[in-house]
Amino acid sequence: MDVEAMLNRFRERARAVRQRGLPPVEGPERRRFLDQARVDYMDYAIIGDASATLEDGVLTLRIDLRPESARQGSPRAGEARDDAARGASSEAAADQGKAADQGKAAD
Repeated sequence: MDVEAMLNRFRERARAVRQRGLPPVEGPERRRFLDQARVDYMDYAIIGDASATLEDGVLTLRIDLRPESARQGSPRAGEARDDAARGASSEAAADQGKAADQGKAAD
């Protein structure tokens, strides 16, 4: 088992979720799609940020979820959580901008 390759696949999946476009859906379906994409990204990115060991047939993933100020010497630790927080705020801003644009069009 190539653990590093597995972790790279999770990193690639996280990037793919982040970069995929929105299907032509509106209203509650759009919100559900965005919410699921956020969860998918977080899941894949957290696993992708893990450090892994395989000893005696046991795979152990170590994931540092502490705030950046509490972490030491782990440059990738917490990227998924930080990226997800940024993504959530930028998606909310995009949704608000779209709603404002739709409101202008209705006027």
